[in-house]
Amino acid sequence: MALSREDDEDQATVTRFAPSPTGDLHLGHVYSALFAQGEALAAGGRFLVRIEDIDRGRCRPEFETAILEDLSWLGLRWEEPVRRQSEHMNDYAEALSRLEDLGVLYPCFCTRKDIAAEIAAAGQAPHGPDGPHYPGTCRRLSEDERWDRVGRGEAHARRLEMAKAMAIAGSLHWLDRDRGATSADPARFGDVVLARKDVPTSYHLAVTLDDHIQGITLVTRGEDLFEATHVHRLLQALLGLDVPEYRHHRLLRGADGKRFAKRDRSLTLRTMRESGLSAEEVRQRALEGYSE
Repeated sequence: MALSREDDEDQATVTRFAPSPTGDLHLGHVYSALFAQGEALAAGGRFLVRIEDIDRGRCRPEFETAILEDLSWLGLRWEEPVRRQSEHMNDYAEALSRLEDLGVLYPCFCTRKDIAAEIAAAGQAPHGPDGPHYPGTCRRLSEDERWDRVGRGEAHARRLEMAKAMAIAGSLHWLDRDRGATSADPARFGDVVLARKDVPTSYHLAVTLDDHIQGITLVTRGEDLFEATHVHRLLQALLGLDVPEYRHHRLLRGADGKRFAKRDRSLTLRTMRESGLSAEEVRQRALEGYSE
């Protein structure tokens, strides 16, 4: 089965670091990778690396090469093989097919401009974690019109019909090791996109499925992704996936209070290496929460 786990062996803790190869690693990435590996080592578990490269327009093989080289230089060790999302599109297609069978997906033909115009016309702009809620334009199309337009080859995204999905899944929660039991409220996202014409999966679908397939038992990631867990918990329920525990760590910020980003060239791992800093010095800067 495409959605089966790669390793069925029981493990106390399995964590992962999952960068996107759209630029060089920065100090925030270093902290996140060390955090994930540290959780696994403390429990005598396993640490994995995953390359999240579904966005073929922005991802570059040279960035992937640099990422793996930088992680190795830092002294991190992970299990092979590295999972690359671009090599597993069939897994995501099968998951979409299962959701289709549940009747919780519908085609959306709206452009971002269409969505913005309808929200503006309604006189309000309710915002969820992913931005303004989709106003439901294509959800209101009849089945005949939907599939007639699909049959004509019109470009479309695949959206999750949130109300119907929540009715099927029922009450949900997850365990966050710092915040305790958390009730899932995915409705705050509205009808999220799970696939687009140019990217046959989404972040939400791909990472949720990958974590199951790779046997991840503890998802560690930045606190900026805490809200996304509401959607991920719903997808786990709909697809019958294992539910890991979560731990959302702090984000490193510079002296200006802004979180580190790939555009901060002076704080990329590559630049720090070239400046003569040792791996131990870089690790210490990350763990101490560097600011100038």
